[in-house]
Amino acid sequence: MAGHWPIDRRRFLTGSATLAAGALGLRRQLAFAAQLNGGGVVAPQMGHHPAKAQRLLFIFLTGGFSHVDTFDPKPRLAMDQGRELATRQLRASPNAKLMPSPFKFTSHGQSGLPFSELFEQLGSVADDLCVIRSMHTDIVEHFQATLAMHTGSSTVPMPSIGSWVSYALGTFNPNLPPYVVLCEHLPYAGAQVFDSNFLPPVHQGVRIVPGDEPIPDLKSPIASGTLAQLEQRMLDDVNRAHAELRPDDLNLTARSASFATARGMMQAAPEVFDLGRETPETLALYGAEPGDNKSFAAQCLVARRLLERGVRTVELIDTGSGNNWDAHGDMQDHRPKAARVDRALAGLIHDLKRRGLLDDTLVAICTEFGRTPTTFNGKGREHFIDAFSCLLAGGGVRGGMGYGETDEYGMQVVRDGCHVHDYHATILHLLGLDHTRVTYRYAGRDFRLTDVHGRVLDAILA
Repeated sequence: MAGHWPIDRRRFLTGSATLAAGALGLRRQLAFAAQLNGGGVVAPQMGHHPAKAQRLLFIFLTGGFSHVDTFDPKPRLAMDQGRELATRQLRASPNAKLMPSPFKFTSHGQSGLPFSELFEQLGSVADDLCVIRSMHTDIVEHFQATLAMHTGSSTVPMPSIGSWVSYALGTFNPNLPPYVVLCEHLPYAGAQVFDSNFLPPVHQGVRIVPGDEPIPDLKSPIASGTLAQLEQRMLDDVNRAHAELRPDDLNLTARSASFATARGMMQAAPEVFDLGRETPETLALYGAEPGDNKSFAAQCLVARRLLERGVRTVELIDTGSGNNWDAHGDMQDHRPKAARVDRALAGLIHDLKRRGLLDDTLVAICTEFGRTPTTFNGKGREHFIDAFSCLLAGGGVRGGMGYGETDEYGMQVVRDGCHVHDYHATILHLLGLDHTRVTYRYAGRDFRLTDVHGRVLDAILA
Protein backbone atom coordinates (compact mmCIF):
# COMPACT_ATOMS: atom_id res chain seq x y z
CA MET A 1 0.00 0.00 0.00
CA ALA A 2 2.86 2.37 0.72
CA GLY A 3 4.63 4.33 -1.97
CA HIS A 4 4.95 3.86 -5.72
CA TRP A 5 8.00 2.16 -7.21
CA PRO A 6 7.42 1.04 -10.85
CA ILE A 7 9.59 -2.10 -10.91
CA ASP A 8 8.35 -3.55 -7.62
CA ARG A 9 4.75 -2.72 -8.47
CA ARG A 10 5.05 -4.39 -11.87
CA ARG A 11 6.31 -7.57 -10.28
CA PHE A 12 3.60 -7.42 -7.63
CA LEU A 13 0.84 -6.87 -10.16
CA THR A 14 2.15 -9.64 -12.39
CA GLY A 15 2.17 -12.02 -9.43
CA SER A 16 -1.29 -10.94 -8.32
CA ALA A 17 -2.69 -11.37 -11.80
CA THR A 18 -1.17 -14.84 -12.19
CA LEU A 19 -2.42 -15.95 -8.78
CA ALA A 20 -5.97 -14.70 -9.18
CA ALA A 21 -6.59 -15.16 -12.89
CA GLY A 22 -7.21 -18.89 -12.74
CA ALA A 23 -9.90 -18.55 -10.09
CA LEU A 24 -11.56 -15.54 -11.68
CA GLY A 25 -11.22 -16.49 -15.33
CA LEU A 26 -9.49 -13.19 -16.03
CA ARG A 27 -5.94 -14.31 -16.77
CA ARG A 28 -5.54 -12.50 -20.08
CA GLN A 29 -7.08 -9.24 -18.88
CA LEU A 30 -5.20 -9.18 -15.58
CA ALA A 31 -1.87 -10.11 -17.19
CA PHE A 32 -2.30 -7.24 -19.60
CA ALA A 33 -3.13 -4.87 -16.73
CA ALA A 34 0.01 -6.02 -14.93
CA GLN A 35 2.12 -5.24 -18.01
CA LEU A 36 0.80 -1.69 -17.94
CA ASN A 37 3.04 -1.02 -14.94
CA GLY A 38 0.54 0.40 -12.52
CA GLY A 39 -1.90 1.74 -15.07
CA GLY A 40 -4.67 -0.75 -14.45
CA VAL A 41 -6.78 -1.95 -11.58
CA VAL A 42 -6.15 -5.64 -11.07
CA ALA A 43 -7.46 -8.56 -9.09
CA PRO A 44 -9.09 -7.99 -5.70
CA GLN A 45 -6.33 -7.35 -3.18
CA MET A 46 -6.15 -8.37 0.45
CA GLY A 47 -6.79 -5.84 3.20
CA HIS A 48 -4.84 -5.55 6.43
CA HIS A 49 -7.31 -7.57 8.49
CA PRO A 50 -10.41 -9.71 7.90
CA ALA A 51 -13.52 -7.64 7.23
CA LYS A 52 -17.19 -8.24 6.49
CA ALA A 53 -17.47 -5.24 4.17
CA GLN A 54 -16.23 -5.94 0.65
CA ARG A 55 -17.69 -2.90 -1.09
CA LEU A 56 -18.71 0.67 -0.25
CA LEU A 57 -21.89 2.59 -1.04
CA PHE A 58 -21.27 6.27 -0.28
CA ILE A 59 -24.39 8.47 -0.33
CA PHE A 60 -23.83 12.22 -0.12
CA LEU A 61 -26.74 14.61 0.50
CA THR A 62 -25.45 17.99 -0.61
CA GLY A 63 -26.04 21.21 1.29
CA GLY A 64 -25.98 20.24 4.96
CA PHE A 65 -29.17 18.72 6.31
CA SER A 66 -30.14 19.75 9.84
CA HIS A 67 -29.33 17.23 12.57
CA VAL A 68 -31.89 18.69 14.99
CA ASP A 69 -34.60 18.26 12.32
CA THR A 70 -33.74 14.71 11.25
CA PHE A 71 -31.86 12.33 13.59
CA ASP A 72 -31.02 14.25 16.78
CA PRO A 73 -34.23 15.51 18.48
CA LYS A 74 -33.91 18.34 20.99
CA PRO A 75 -37.13 19.02 22.97
CA ARG A 76 -35.33 21.74 24.95
CA LEU A 77 -35.35 23.92 21.82
CA ALA A 78 -39.13 24.22 22.15
CA MET A 79 -38.89 24.98 25.88
CA ASP A 80 -36.36 27.78 25.31
CA GLN A 81 -37.64 29.02 21.98
CA GLY A 82 -36.51 32.56 21.22
CA ARG A 83 -33.59 32.55 23.64
CA GLU A 84 -30.35 34.07 22.36
CA LEU A 85 -27.34 31.77 22.45
CA ALA A 86 -23.73 32.54 21.57
CA THR A 87 -21.55 29.90 19.88
CA ARG A 88 -18.08 29.65 18.41
CA GLN A 89 -19.56 30.14 14.96
CA LEU A 90 -22.48 32.44 15.72
CA ARG A 91 -22.01 35.53 17.87
CA ALA A 92 -24.90 36.60 20.08
CA SER A 93 -27.33 38.69 18.08
CA PRO A 94 -30.91 39.91 18.56
CA ASN A 95 -31.72 38.02 15.35
CA ALA A 96 -30.07 34.70 16.34
CA LYS A 97 -32.50 32.85 18.58
CA LEU A 98 -33.17 29.22 19.44
CA MET A 99 -35.76 27.63 17.16
CA PRO A 100 -37.52 24.27 17.74
CA SER A 101 -37.86 21.75 14.97
CA PRO A 102 -41.11 22.03 13.00
CA PHE A 103 -41.00 18.27 12.40
CA LYS A 104 -42.37 15.52 14.63
CA PHE A 105 -40.02 12.79 15.86
CA THR A 106 -41.03 9.13 16.32
CA SER A 107 -39.14 6.14 17.73
CA HIS A 108 -38.56 3.30 15.27
CA GLY A 109 -37.69 -0.37 15.40
CA GLN A 110 -36.83 -2.49 18.40
CA SER A 111 -33.95 -0.12 19.09
CA GLY A 112 -36.28 2.86 19.43
CA LEU A 113 -34.04 5.17 17.40
CA PRO A 114 -35.76 8.52 16.84
CA PHE A 115 -36.30 9.76 13.28
CA SER A 116 -38.21 12.86 12.25
CA GLU A 117 -41.16 12.69 9.90
CA LEU A 118 -38.79 13.75 7.11
CA PHE A 119 -37.22 10.27 7.19
CA GLU A 120 -40.18 8.15 8.25
CA GLN A 121 -39.44 5.50 5.60
CA LEU A 122 -35.78 5.30 6.58
CA GLY A 123 -37.01 4.67 10.10
CA SER A 124 -38.32 1.31 8.86
CA VAL A 125 -34.68 0.11 8.72
CA ALA A 126 -33.66 1.79 11.99
CA ASP A 127 -32.40 -1.49 13.44
CA ASP A 128 -29.88 -1.75 10.59
CA LEU A 129 -28.58 1.82 11.02
CA CYS A 130 -25.96 3.40 13.24
CA VAL A 131 -26.70 7.11 13.67
CA ILE A 132 -23.54 9.07 14.50
CA ARG A 133 -24.81 12.21 16.25
CA SER A 134 -21.42 13.64 17.21
CA MET A 135 -19.92 14.54 13.82
CA HIS A 136 -17.86 17.70 13.49
CA THR A 137 -15.68 19.24 10.80
CA ASP A 138 -13.39 22.25 10.32
CA ILE A 139 -14.60 24.87 7.82
CA VAL A 140 -18.10 26.31 7.65
CA GLU A 141 -18.29 26.77 3.85
CA HIS A 142 -19.85 24.30 1.43
CA PHE A 143 -16.90 23.98 -0.94
CA GLN A 144 -14.33 23.20 1.74
CA ALA A 145 -16.62 21.03 3.87
CA THR A 146 -17.67 18.96 0.83
CA LEU A 147 -14.02 18.43 -0.07
CA ALA A 148 -13.28 17.38 3.50
CA MET A 149 -16.06 14.79 3.58
CA HIS A 150 -14.80 13.26 0.34
CA THR A 151 -11.02 13.68 0.52
CA GLY A 152 -10.18 14.35 4.17
CA SER A 153 -8.79 17.77 3.24
CA SER A 154 -10.79 20.99 3.44
CA THR A 155 -8.09 23.15 1.84
CA VAL A 156 -5.89 21.32 -0.70
CA PRO A 157 -7.73 18.85 -2.98
CA MET A 158 -6.65 15.26 -2.35
CA PRO A 159 -7.75 11.86 -3.71
CA SER A 160 -11.34 10.92 -3.00
CA ILE A 161 -12.22 8.16 -0.56
CA GLY A 162 -13.47 6.06 -3.47
CA SER A 163 -10.11 6.46 -5.21
CA TRP A 164 -8.25 5.37 -2.06
CA VAL A 165 -10.47 2.27 -1.79
CA SER A 166 -9.86 1.44 -5.46
CA TYR A 167 -6.10 1.86 -5.00
CA ALA A 168 -5.99 -0.26 -1.85
CA LEU A 169 -8.40 -3.07 -2.73
CA GLY A 170 -8.60 -3.31 -6.53
CA THR A 171 -11.69 -4.42 -8.40
CA PHE A 172 -13.91 -7.48 -8.75
CA ASN A 173 -14.93 -6.76 -12.35
CA PRO A 174 -12.47 -5.40 -14.96
CA ASN A 175 -15.36 -4.67 -17.34
CA LEU A 176 -16.71 -1.99 -15.01
CA PRO A 177 -14.90 0.90 -13.29
CA PRO A 178 -13.86 0.25 -9.68
CA TYR A 179 -15.33 3.60 -8.59
CA VAL A 180 -18.61 4.82 -10.10
CA VAL A 181 -20.32 8.11 -9.19
CA LEU A 182 -24.03 8.56 -9.94
CA CYS A 183 -24.27 12.32 -10.15
CA GLU A 184 -27.00 14.20 -12.02
CA HIS A 185 -25.67 17.59 -10.89
CA LEU A 186 -22.13 18.35 -9.73
CA PRO A 187 -21.86 19.20 -6.01
CA TYR A 188 -19.80 21.96 -4.46
CA ALA A 189 -16.13 21.56 -5.49
CA GLY A 190 -17.26 19.82 -8.67
CA ALA A 191 -15.40 16.78 -9.99
CA GLN A 192 -12.66 17.29 -7.40
CA VAL A 193 -14.78 15.31 -4.94
CA PHE A 194 -14.30 12.10 -6.95
CA ASP A 195 -10.88 12.82 -8.46
CA SER A 196 -7.87 10.52 -7.99
CA ASN A 197 -5.49 13.51 -7.79
CA PHE A 198 -1.93 12.14 -7.43
CA LEU A 199 -3.04 8.50 -7.32
CA PRO A 200 -2.79 6.72 -10.70
CA PRO A 201 -5.60 8.16 -12.88
CA VAL A 202 -7.25 4.78 -13.28
CA HIS A 203 -8.59 5.16 -9.73
CA GLN A 204 -10.59 8.29 -10.57
CA GLY A 205 -14.35 8.09 -10.10
CA VAL A 206 -16.33 7.60 -13.31
CA ARG A 207 -19.30 9.93 -13.36
CA ILE A 208 -22.64 8.54 -14.56
CA VAL A 209 -25.33 11.09 -15.45
CA PRO A 210 -28.81 9.55 -15.04
CA GLY A 211 -30.94 9.53 -18.16
CA ASP A 212 -31.42 7.82 -21.49
CA GLU A 213 -27.67 7.71 -22.21
CA PRO A 214 -25.84 7.55 -18.85
CA ILE A 215 -22.54 6.77 -20.62
CA PRO A 216 -22.13 8.62 -23.94
CA ASP A 217 -20.93 6.67 -26.99
CA LEU A 218 -21.29 3.32 -25.22
CA LYS A 219 -22.81 1.57 -28.23
CA SER A 220 -20.21 0.33 -30.71
CA PRO A 221 -20.57 1.78 -34.23
CA ILE A 222 -19.00 -1.39 -35.68
CA ALA A 223 -21.57 -3.79 -37.07
CA SER A 224 -19.26 -6.74 -37.71
CA GLY A 225 -18.18 -8.66 -34.63
CA THR A 226 -15.24 -10.15 -36.54
CA LEU A 227 -14.01 -6.72 -37.65
CA ALA A 228 -14.41 -5.40 -34.10
CA GLN A 229 -12.29 -8.24 -32.74
CA LEU A 230 -9.56 -7.62 -35.30
CA GLU A 231 -9.49 -3.92 -34.51
CA GLN A 232 -9.34 -4.64 -30.79
CA ARG A 233 -6.38 -6.98 -31.22
CA MET A 234 -4.56 -4.45 -33.35
CA LEU A 235 -5.14 -1.65 -30.86
CA ASP A 236 -4.05 -3.89 -27.99
CA ASP A 237 -0.76 -4.63 -29.74
CA VAL A 238 -0.09 -1.00 -30.65
CA ASN A 239 -0.96 0.32 -27.21
CA ARG A 240 1.09 -2.35 -25.47
CA ALA A 241 4.17 -1.59 -27.58
CA HIS A 242 3.70 2.15 -27.06
CA ALA A 243 3.37 1.71 -23.28
CA GLU A 244 6.46 -0.48 -23.03
CA LEU A 245 8.55 2.36 -24.48
CA ARG A 246 7.17 4.75 -21.84
CA PRO A 247 7.01 2.74 -18.57
CA ASP A 248 6.80 5.80 -16.30
CA ASP A 249 3.92 7.56 -18.06
CA LEU A 250 1.00 6.70 -15.77
CA ASN A 251 -1.41 8.92 -17.71
CA LEU A 252 -0.64 6.96 -20.87
CA THR A 253 -1.02 3.57 -19.22
CA ALA A 254 -4.19 4.64 -17.43
CA ARG A 255 -5.63 5.82 -20.73
CA SER A 256 -4.83 2.47 -22.32
CA ALA A 257 -6.44 0.67 -19.40
CA SER A 258 -9.50 2.91 -19.69
CA PHE A 259 -9.91 1.84 -23.32
CA ALA A 260 -9.90 -1.79 -22.21
CA THR A 261 -12.49 -1.01 -19.55
CA ALA A 262 -14.56 0.89 -22.11
CA ARG A 263 -14.63 -2.17 -24.37
CA GLY A 264 -15.77 -4.28 -21.46
CA MET A 265 -18.42 -1.72 -20.56
CA MET A 266 -19.88 -1.95 -24.06
CA GLN A 267 -20.80 -5.51 -23.13
CA ALA A 268 -21.51 -5.18 -19.40
CA ALA A 269 -22.91 -1.69 -18.81
CA PRO A 270 -26.07 -1.75 -20.98
CA GLU A 271 -27.38 -4.64 -18.90
CA VAL A 272 -26.49 -2.86 -15.64
CA PHE A 273 -28.46 0.26 -16.54
CA ASP A 274 -31.47 -1.61 -17.91
CA LEU A 275 -33.99 -1.23 -15.09
CA GLY A 276 -36.61 -2.91 -17.28
CA ARG A 277 -35.17 -6.16 -15.93
CA GLU A 278 -36.42 -5.32 -12.43
CA THR A 279 -39.78 -6.60 -11.22
CA PRO A 280 -42.71 -4.22 -10.59
CA GLU A 281 -42.47 -5.16 -6.90
CA THR A 282 -38.82 -4.05 -6.74
CA LEU A 283 -39.54 -0.79 -8.56
CA ALA A 284 -42.33 -0.09 -6.07
CA LEU A 285 -40.01 -0.84 -3.15
CA TYR A 286 -37.73 1.99 -4.27
CA GLY A 287 -40.55 4.26 -5.38
CA ALA A 288 -39.54 4.16 -9.06
CA GLU A 289 -42.01 4.14 -11.95
CA PRO A 290 -41.66 1.79 -14.95
CA GLY A 291 -39.48 3.51 -17.54
CA ASP A 292 -37.91 5.82 -14.94
CA ASN A 293 -34.15 6.11 -15.42
CA LYS A 294 -33.42 9.50 -13.86
CA SER A 295 -34.98 9.84 -10.39
CA PHE A 296 -33.04 9.29 -7.19
CA ALA A 297 -34.99 6.05 -6.78
CA ALA A 298 -33.76 4.86 -10.19
CA GLN A 299 -30.21 5.84 -9.24
CA CYS A 300 -30.47 3.76 -6.05
CA LEU A 301 -31.55 0.77 -8.14
CA VAL A 302 -28.62 1.27 -10.51
CA ALA A 303 -26.31 1.52 -7.48
CA ARG A 304 -27.50 -1.87 -6.24
CA ARG A 305 -27.02 -3.41 -9.68
CA LEU A 306 -23.48 -2.00 -9.90
CA LEU A 307 -22.57 -3.32 -6.46
CA GLU A 308 -23.82 -6.82 -7.14
CA ARG A 309 -21.87 -6.87 -10.41
CA GLY A 310 -18.54 -6.21 -8.76
CA VAL A 311 -18.05 -2.45 -8.58
CA ARG A 312 -15.99 -1.79 -5.45
CA THR A 313 -17.26 1.72 -4.61
CA VAL A 314 -20.49 3.36 -5.76
CA GLU A 315 -21.28 6.94 -4.79
CA LEU A 316 -24.69 8.61 -5.03
CA ILE A 317 -24.72 12.42 -4.95
CA ASP A 318 -28.01 14.23 -4.32
CA THR A 319 -28.11 16.95 -5.44
CA GLY A 320 -25.83 19.62 -6.98
CA SER A 321 -24.53 22.96 -5.71
CA GLY A 322 -27.97 24.54 -6.10
CA ASN A 323 -31.48 23.61 -4.95
CA ASN A 324 -30.13 21.34 -2.22
CA TRP A 325 -30.41 20.92 1.57
CA ASP A 326 -29.03 24.43 2.27
CA ALA A 327 -32.13 25.73 4.08
CA HIS A 328 -31.22 29.28 5.10
CA GLY A 329 -34.65 30.66 4.28
CA ASP A 330 -37.08 28.05 5.59
CA MET A 331 -36.64 24.59 7.13
CA GLN A 332 -39.77 23.48 5.26
CA ASP A 333 -37.47 23.34 2.23
CA HIS A 334 -36.21 20.06 3.74
CA ARG A 335 -39.57 18.41 2.98
CA PRO A 336 -39.25 18.04 -0.81
CA LYS A 337 -35.57 17.10 -0.47
CA ALA A 338 -36.43 14.33 2.00
CA ALA A 339 -39.40 13.18 -0.09
CA ARG A 340 -37.02 12.67 -3.02
CA VAL A 341 -34.63 10.37 -1.11
CA ASP A 342 -36.38 8.86 1.93
CA ARG A 343 -38.32 6.01 0.33
CA ALA A 344 -35.53 5.22 -2.10
CA LEU A 345 -32.89 4.96 0.62
CA ALA A 346 -35.12 2.75 2.75
CA GLY A 347 -35.94 0.59 -0.26
CA LEU A 348 -32.26 0.28 -1.15
CA ILE A 349 -31.33 -0.97 2.32
CA HIS A 350 -34.29 -3.36 2.39
CA ASP A 351 -33.28 -4.68 -1.03
CA LEU A 352 -29.61 -5.11 -0.13
CA LYS A 353 -30.65 -6.98 3.00
CA ARG A 354 -33.07 -9.38 1.33
CA ARG A 355 -30.49 -10.18 -1.37
CA GLY A 356 -27.82 -10.94 1.21
CA LEU A 357 -25.72 -7.96 0.11
CA LEU A 358 -26.01 -5.77 3.20
CA ASP A 359 -23.76 -8.04 5.27
CA ASP A 360 -20.77 -7.31 3.04
CA THR A 361 -21.73 -3.85 1.76
CA LEU A 362 -20.92 -0.81 3.88
CA VAL A 363 -23.47 1.99 3.42
CA ALA A 364 -22.47 5.53 4.44
CA ILE A 365 -25.10 8.31 4.34
CA CYS A 366 -23.59 11.72 5.01
CA THR A 367 -23.60 15.46 4.36
CA GLU A 368 -20.92 18.16 4.65
CA PHE A 369 -22.07 19.78 7.92
CA GLY A 370 -25.16 20.48 10.02
CA ARG A 371 -27.32 23.52 10.67
CA THR A 372 -27.58 25.84 13.64
CA PRO A 373 -30.19 25.22 16.36
CA THR A 374 -30.73 29.00 16.10
CA THR A 375 -32.37 31.12 13.42
CA PHE A 376 -31.96 34.64 12.08
CA ASN A 377 -35.30 34.93 10.31
CA GLY A 378 -37.51 32.66 12.44
CA LYS A 379 -37.74 29.90 9.80
CA GLY A 380 -34.32 28.91 8.44
CA ARG A 381 -31.01 27.75 9.89
CA GLU A 382 -27.38 28.59 9.08
CA HIS A 383 -24.31 26.42 8.44
CA PHE A 384 -22.95 24.60 11.48
CA ILE A 385 -19.75 22.56 11.89
CA ASP A 386 -19.59 21.90 15.65
CA ALA A 387 -22.22 19.14 15.58
CA PHE A 388 -24.12 17.20 12.93
CA SER A 389 -25.28 13.67 12.10
CA CYS A 390 -24.22 11.00 9.59
CA LEU A 391 -25.16 7.33 9.26
CA LEU A 392 -23.53 3.96 8.65
CA ALA A 393 -25.12 0.58 7.94
CA GLY A 394 -24.22 -2.91 6.80
CA GLY A 395 -20.82 -4.61 6.58
CA GLY A 396 -19.66 -4.94 10.16
CA VAL A 397 -21.64 -2.03 11.68
CA ARG A 398 -23.79 -2.41 14.80
CA GLY A 399 -27.32 -1.58 13.78
CA GLY A 400 -30.00 0.07 15.88
CA MET A 401 -27.64 2.32 17.79
CA GLY A 402 -26.92 5.99 18.25
CA TYR A 403 -23.28 6.93 18.71
CA GLY A 404 -22.18 10.13 20.41
CA GLU A 405 -24.23 12.86 22.01
CA THR A 406 -24.80 16.57 21.67
CA ASP A 407 -25.96 18.97 24.37
CA GLU A 408 -29.60 19.81 25.09
CA TYR A 409 -29.72 22.24 22.16
CA GLY A 410 -27.68 20.23 19.64
CA MET A 411 -25.09 22.97 19.84
CA GLN A 412 -21.98 21.13 21.05
CA VAL A 413 -20.73 17.53 21.12
CA VAL A 414 -20.61 16.38 24.74
CA ARG A 415 -19.75 12.69 24.31
CA ASP A 416 -17.80 10.56 21.82
CA GLY A 417 -16.97 13.17 19.22
CA CYS A 418 -16.43 11.99 15.64
CA HIS A 419 -14.37 14.16 13.33
CA VAL A 420 -14.58 13.57 9.57
CA HIS A 421 -11.14 11.89 9.84
CA ASP A 422 -12.62 9.43 12.37
CA TYR A 423 -15.53 8.71 10.03
CA HIS A 424 -13.08 7.92 7.23
CA ALA A 425 -10.81 5.83 9.48
CA THR A 426 -13.82 3.75 10.53
CA ILE A 427 -15.00 3.25 6.95
CA LEU A 428 -11.56 2.01 5.90
CA HIS A 429 -11.36 -0.25 8.96
CA LEU A 430 -14.71 -1.83 8.12
CA LEU A 431 -13.34 -2.53 4.63
CA GLY A 432 -10.35 -4.33 6.15
CA LEU A 433 -7.90 -1.43 5.88
CA ASP A 434 -5.70 0.22 8.48
CA HIS A 435 -6.06 3.91 7.60
CA THR A 436 -2.49 4.62 8.75
CA ARG A 437 -1.11 2.09 6.25
CA VAL A 438 -3.08 3.08 3.14
CA THR A 439 -0.46 5.56 1.91
CA TYR A 440 0.98 6.85 -1.35
CA ARG A 441 4.32 8.60 -1.75
CA TYR A 442 4.05 11.83 -3.69
CA ALA A 443 6.42 14.81 -3.83
CA GLY A 444 8.63 13.24 -1.18
CA ARG A 445 5.89 12.58 1.36
CA ASP A 446 3.57 9.70 2.25
CA PHE A 447 -0.04 10.86 1.97
CA ARG A 448 -3.18 9.16 3.27
CA LEU A 449 -6.91 9.83 3.43
CA THR A 450 -6.83 10.73 7.14
CA ASP A 451 -3.58 12.76 6.95
CA VAL A 452 -2.02 12.43 10.44
CA HIS A 453 -5.35 12.09 12.24
CA GLY A 454 -8.23 9.65 12.59
CA ARG A 455 -9.35 6.98 15.03
CA VAL A 456 -11.62 4.00 14.54
CA LEU A 457 -15.00 4.13 16.33
CA ASP A 458 -14.66 0.73 17.99
CA ALA A 459 -18.00 1.03 19.78
CA ILE A 460 -19.96 0.82 16.53
CA LEU A 461 -18.29 -2.35 15.27
CA ALA A 462 -20.51 -5.43 15.29
